[in-house]
Amino acid sequence: MRTKRREQLDYLFRIIFKSTGLITIVLLAGIFFMLFSNSILFFIKVSPIDFFTGSQWDPETQFSIIPLLVSTALVAMGSMLIAVPLGIFTAAYLSELAPKKLQMFLKPVIEMLAAIPSVAIGFLGIVLVGPGLSYVFGIQNGLNALNGSILLAIMALPTIVTISEDAINAVPKSHREASFALGANKWETLYQVTIPAALPGLIAAVMLGLGRALGETMTVLMATGNAAALPKNFLDSVRTITATIAIEMGEVPYQTTHYFALFAIAAILFLITLVINLLGEYFANQLRKFHAR
Repeated sequence: MRTKRREQLDYLFRIIFKSTGLITIVLLAGIFFMLFSNSILFFIKVSPIDFFTGSQWDPETQFSIIPLLVSTALVAMGSMLIAVPLGIFTAAYLSELAPKKLQMFLKPVIEMLAAIPSVAIGFLGIVLVGPGLSYVFGIQNGLNALNGSILLAIMALPTIVTISEDAINAVPKSHREASFALGANKWETLYQVTIPAALPGLIAAVMLGLGRALGETMTVLMATGNAAALPKNFLDSVRTITATIAIEMGEVPYQTTHYFALFAIAAILFLITLVINLLGEYFANQLRKFHAR
């Protein structure tokens, strides 16, 4: 009797898990279809050449993704330049060098950063970081790409630190012991043995942090100035793809060229994120094969 019940429960849970997996696949397929079907309707009306080579995003005259794409890349790459070294060094310190009491204090503090709403971080960018940048660089407006990069770096830090720390902790103790046996100290072991051995996990951390930066909306909407023009440097106001969709989708007339254009830029962002994840997985697999030799 008990055996039959167990078999029935196993069968039931198999159905539940398969169903949830299929539902997830169907939802993703639906999102994919919605984005690209509406994008095709846009490209029927607007030349792809103009879309990918123009220099202006103006719903009344020209739809070009270039200013939005450059703005998104500028803010995301700027945030990674700040967050990646800071996150990896923090994870290395917590894993290898920090006293246990300090670890117990710092880990919850870093993880609490992930719980701060993006609206609150965007507000800090307006009232604190923006005025500070205006004072330091002598500019009128601190709502620019640099402001957005700093805020996105703060938001990406918990992800990068947590995953990097797990990757460093996953390095076998035998690697460290062998390094110490050869006369290396803690610092030499860290940057010559531990960090190279943890590279696959560190790359995964960077990719997830970059994905967080690319997909963030409210923070960049509030803190970057929202100027849909081609930026020249980090002190220019910018408008990212996500901010453009958030600003314009609520007021755009249904099934107009402008409406379909927003789906087109969303599809481009989807493809960019997909390529970044695939590249990260590819390089991580290559490094795993290298370390397995």
